[in-house]
Amino acid sequence: MGKTKVRKMLFILSKATIENVYAAFIMANGARMEGIESEIFFTFFGLEAIQKKKLEHLHVATVGNPAMHIPTMLGGLPGMEALASKMMKKEMEKLDMPPVSEFLEILSDSGCKLWACKLAVEMFHLKKEDLIDELDGILTIGDFYNRADEENTHLLFI
Repeated sequence: MGKTKVRKMLFILSKATIENVYAAFIMANGARMEGIESEIFFTFFGLEAIQKKKLEHLHVATVGNPAMHIPTMLGGLPGMEALASKMMKKEMEKLDMPPVSEFLEILSDSGCKLWACKLAVEMFHLKKEDLIDELDGILTIGDFYNRADEENTHLLFI
């Protein structure tokens, strides 16, 4: 009996915090490096990761984030989110992690498809020109699910 191999990974990104965005980007890029098709569907607040004006201003979530190991009240203090974000970006630079805009180019160039959610785009009153040039299109969730309707395809919600 032969091994079944993952053929396609579809990521749904609903939050544009640094930790969520980079998790999706790293996994999508890793899939491409393994010869696996990958696509990212940006919905709701995940759209900030592909908005030209917002993508380089993403933050770490400090309030209600158990991985921060700080009380929620402390995470909500003025400047705490900015400090945590600065520290995270500094550590990522040490690892030679590309900034969001460059990572999106890398993903697109590798063949990763990048999709915006039609409902969320309309809800936030965005236009196609507000979004990155590398975007492959704006899809309904039904259109996105149709892209998943293939053998050995996996969906991952981030």
